[in-house]
Amino acid sequence: MSTLEKNTVNQSQKLMIFVLTMSLYGLATLFTELIPKFQIGLVELSVEFFLFIPLTLAMLFDPLSAALGAATGELVFSEIMLGQFGGLGELEKFLTVTIGVYIAGRMVRDPKNRAMVGVAAITGTAAQLLMGTIVDIAKVQFAVEDFEAVAGLPESVFATEGFAFLNDLLFSGIFFCLLPTLYLVPKLYGKIEPLLGMAPRTAASTTSGLSPKAILICVIGFVCAIAAELAATAGMSLVDWEAEWAESGTALASGMVVAAALAVIILLVMRKNGEGKTAC
Repeated sequence: MSTLEKNTVNQSQKLMIFVLTMSLYGLATLFTELIPKFQIGLVELSVEFFLFIPLTLAMLFDPLSAALGAATGELVFSEIMLGQFGGLGELEKFLTVTIGVYIAGRMVRDPKNRAMVGVAAITGTAAQLLMGTIVDIAKVQFAVEDFEAVAGLPESVFATEGFAFLNDLLFSGIFFCLLPTLYLVPKLYGKIEPLLGMAPRTAASTTSGLSPKAILICVIGFVCAIAAELAATAGMSLVDWEAEWAESGTALASGMVVAAALAVIILLVMRKNGEGKTAC
């Protein structure tokens, strides 16, 4: 007799979702370091992130656990494991990634609804990129960071940052966020949830949506991200260090091995727990 838990996610399941997202997204961020960038005129084609990983897990499981796991994975594996830590400045990226993935996960009530999955994926990605763009503009506007503006056109920062936002959204956002998420969510729906002893999310059983409270929390988080980045850029970075071996090939390889091993371990634990609960 199946004992899949319906409509609830306990703390143990949330922890496994967190660790799985952290390891998989951490591995993905390290992999992006190996992908070269291409310049075509004014357009730069580069893979900024593989955000489809936390987006998919947030839509299938608990959005907050997946969002925090993604932000932690990027911080641990693409920063600390590579021998560098930006102190207070790291909080901005941590919060914007968390908010973007969380928004996307909360938007999806029924993972079988491809239209909603697509809208949520591009919305979460756009939100994360837009918040980063606003922070970069704020640093220039509040004069905490120099910017080589076009002579006689102080507003050029808006054009430059706006173009970078659209470039990242239309390239990385579509090819490495929207399309993979559209494929993976329906493909994995109903197949991966039993590994955690959970029933698949449905429109009838899921309490989802962006409530006023959730929106308020996201806004507060974004304000904190702006304040943290402005303070860090102004020189209040607190703990800021870079090792001699920072971004070396050895550090990159070690980080990938650790992230991959952690992902395999948590998948094996999930499989064992899922089989045990199903057999009960």
